[in-house]
This record gives sequence, C-alpha cells and structure tokens, in this order.
Amino acid sequence: MVKQTFHNLPDEKKERVTRALLKEFSKHPLDEAQVARIVKDAEIARGAFYKYFDDLTDAYKYIYGQAMQNIHLGFGRAMQQFEPNTFYQITIDFIEKAGNSKYRDLIKLQLSRNQQLIHPDMTAESKKTLRLDAKLWSAMILSHEVVNLVLFDPENREQYLQRYRTSLNLLKE
Repeated sequence: MVKQTFHNLPDEKKERVTRALLKEFSKHPLDEAQVARIVKDAEIARGAFYKYFDDLTDAYKYIYGQAMQNIHLGFGRAMQQFEPNTFYQITIDFIEKAGNSKYRDLIKLQLSRNQQLIHPDMTAESKKTLRLDAKLWSAMILSHEVVNLVLFDPENREQYLQRYRTSLNLLKE
C-alpha cells in the first residue's frame, strides 16, 4: 500500500516520482526493475523511496493502478448485465486509450510478464469471477484476450475485433 508520506508530497515531487516509476516499469518487468534507477530518475534518496512504498511491488501496483484508473473506465456498468455492444465498445475504448497512452508499454509488460508476479495466488484471483454468470464471465475472458491480441499484433486488429464481435453476439443467443 502506498504510504501517506507519498500522498503528502508536493505535486511536483510526486509527479517526478510517478514519472520515474512509469519509466522504469514501462521498460523493465517487475522482476528486473531496480529501485536504484527509480531514485536516480526521480532525484530522491533511496531511503525516501521506502518512505513512500513498501517495495518495488508496492510501487508497481501504484503506477499500474494509476494507468487503469486513467484508461479502464466503464467496465463496472458492463459487468451488471451482459450486452454485446456495450462489451464491444468498452473493449474498443480500452484498446484505443491504452494503445495511444503513455501507459502502453506498462500495460504490455503487465500482460506479458508481470501479471503472474502480481497475482501469484491464482486461486484467490479465480474465485473473484465465481459470482459472474456464464455470459458475463465468457465476455470478460474474451475481452481480455482480444486486448492482448490487438496490443501485441496490431496489424491483425480488424480480424481480431470482428471475431470478438461475432463471439459476443453468439453469447447473446
């Protein structure tokens, strides 16, 4: 959990630290990230880093949370009731925002390398989906898969999105 001392920083210093975190975690997966590079880029003492965050994982969760807060809006309403067009549009919006944002490389590393490091207890993570009915669960799985496919293979974006739309409509039947 990000410590209150970080939240109490002057805006300029908080922004410097946030930029340094984004730079580090956009270039290096969590298991290769270094506090030394972060503190150098942020122009803070190593001890200050640990006054703001418990460790690198804590810092990573903070910056990834910022990215999701900035990009991942709208899924709350989609998870209430299955509607193919809503799922499709929210997924498109996420792909557009992620692909064109300063968080693109961070998200790609999350999907390709960091996800397993952040959620090592997949049993607990999996249980969170038990409350979803089959259509919502299927649509959620499809949306995550199409995001992965499009971010890592943008040349075939239209084919992936068409197959996704078709799949969502099949779920509605």
